[in-house]
Amino acid sequence: MGLAMNIGELAERSGLAASKIRFYEAQGLIQVERQGNGYRRYPMQTLQTLQLIQGAQRAGFSLQELKALMPDDSPSEAKRADIILRLERRIAQIEELQARMDQSKAELRAVIATIQAHPEGTPCTQAQDKVWASIEAHKKTPRI
Repeated sequence: MGLAMNIGELAERSGLAASKIRFYEAQGLIQVERQGNGYRRYPMQTLQTLQLIQGAQRAGFSLQELKALMPDDSPSEAKRADIILRLERRIAQIEELQARMDQSKAELRAVIATIQAHPEGTPCTQAQDKVWASIEAHKKTPRI
């Protein structure tokens, strides 16, 4: 294989549909060289760029955010610092989300424990009142 791939090769190696690759190209996220016959030729590094795009999208980055993060041909310390800052902010957002999810999980476990603590045959309305009281009590506990 040479130093560049056509779109079919890139699609096969990346596992992405050719239409998605063209979409990323249209969004300015990947670069392509056009041959004289109009065919696209993608440099080998495009495969790594596509993996980066997919990973960043799974981490919650929008395409607009990705555009700002994508390296360009003019490396600079300011651009590098900006990329690192944006990634660190995303990590902080993920950590906040994890904390909220942990809190939600704890609340659900408290509800389950309350339900399990009621003997069979307890009227649903009585059990319901205790479950809601348990939820309210749990909400009043300090959060991280």
